[in-house]
Amino acid sequence: MAQGLHLSQRLTQSLVLAPQLQQSLALLQAPTLELKALVEQELQQNPVLEEISVPELEMQEKENREAEPSAETADPSEPPADLAFDSAAEKGAAEPVDEFQAEFDRLVQLDQEWRDHFAQTNLPSRASAEEDEKRQFMFNSLVAGTSLQEMLLEQVRESALLDEQRPVAEMLIGNIDEYGYLKASLEELAGSTGLPADKILEVLKVIQTFEPAGVGARDLRECLLLQLERAGQQHSLEYRIVNQFMDALGKRRIPEIARGTEQSVDAVQEALARIARLEPRPGRAYLPDNDQYVLPEVFVQKSGDDYLVTTNNEHIPHLRISNIYKDLMSQRENPSEVRNYIREKIRAGKFLIKSLYQRQETILNIAKEIVHRQRDFMAKGVAALKPLTMVQVAQVVGVHETTVSRAVSGKYMQTPQGIFEMKYFFTAGIQTASGQGMSNTSVKDMIADIFKAEDTSKPLSDQEVVRMLKEKGIVIARRTVAKYRTELNILPSNLRKVY
Repeated sequence: MAQGLHLSQRLTQSLVLAPQLQQSLALLQAPTLELKALVEQELQQNPVLEEISVPELEMQEKENREAEPSAETADPSEPPADLAFDSAAEKGAAEPVDEFQAEFDRLVQLDQEWRDHFAQTNLPSRASAEEDEKRQFMFNSLVAGTSLQEMLLEQVRESALLDEQRPVAEMLIGNIDEYGYLKASLEELAGSTGLPADKILEVLKVIQTFEPAGVGARDLRECLLLQLERAGQQHSLEYRIVNQFMDALGKRRIPEIARGTEQSVDAVQEALARIARLEPRPGRAYLPDNDQYVLPEVFVQKSGDDYLVTTNNEHIPHLRISNIYKDLMSQRENPSEVRNYIREKIRAGKFLIKSLYQRQETILNIAKEIVHRQRDFMAKGVAALKPLTMVQVAQVVGVHETTVSRAVSGKYMQTPQGIFEMKYFFTAGIQTASGQGMSNTSVKDMIADIFKAEDTSKPLSDQEVVRMLKEKGIVIARRTVAKYRTELNILPSNLRKVY
């Protein structure tokens, strides 16, 4: 066959997500704080959008309360008529550029109806001035955390290190990870810097005297030894165990440690209890993840014999189409390119407003169905949690299960039992002897209580737990108990025994 370049045509089919659909999915999946950032980014990119200020929104709510009866009796659960994007509005895309007055009128009507609708649905969730003041006081009270590296560098400046040693100390601190361990060996550091390894080790010994105790260690053994040395326990039994029997300690081979140290099993057990109180990760207190604040997406409040479910609309930006650009669009003397640009931006803004509305409605409908199916949990707690799948909720709400997955991802619900991630309520079920389903989360909670109440001198085996659950009408396999025990971070029975 002759070699060369050839042109050929091929017809294929592929699924591509339109940019607007991608934007809608991103808004649905984003938690409230991320959603606010996305909307602010869109506000910067789309000049026709503007955010309604709080005083203006309150004035809009007041006007809405004083509106005519037809507006007051409107069903707030139904979206504004133009939010459905009727076919008449979509036909505007095929109209000539100069004939845009009909579409402009529809856009103005959409903007007004959307503001009326959002004001109506947002009334129950408006916070009082006292609540706003308390929230602002909490935010003002928060202080920026200090990282482990900043803490160590501050101690370097206050230490007795020589001037030529300070750059070495800064280099070492730069190689200490977030948990407080030195991740590079002295040989690697000596090869990369050209400094003698003994000079680097001399500075490292100084850093290991800094706070927190154990920082700068190269492994767990050295970390524990540094903490024991700091406490003046170089001659203690626990120091000897960590120094000479680290492998046996990790596998909790207590008889082997007792023989090697020539101590009784009880003395070794007491020493292990003291070792367990040491900190294996000295930098844990400085991790940025320690300062996490959850903003509930849904509120569930008991109202009589029922539960009232509302979404957190307070932190959702309230958008509208700017009147300035409406006026520019209505001026026929403007060039067609200008009007066409404004119309496309208004369409994009209209889609964003619709996507925000649909996001809130979807999350609210899913939350209502969760509360409906988990009423016993709202009243009694984890023990009453029932099996629930996303497919079951999707069928009732009328969306695909992947939409439910996106809607609950990273979202939290404030319930009478506390704040829970919305995914928490979706659990597989286990069939009981009575034929009813029980959530595996409830079963896992029961297993945790069983192990908590066991005799530590005679720890329960997985098979004994299976028997105890069977007496309660719950039939599960031994490997399932082992799986749940591992997820609960509970050791096997031979490692839990206390001599």
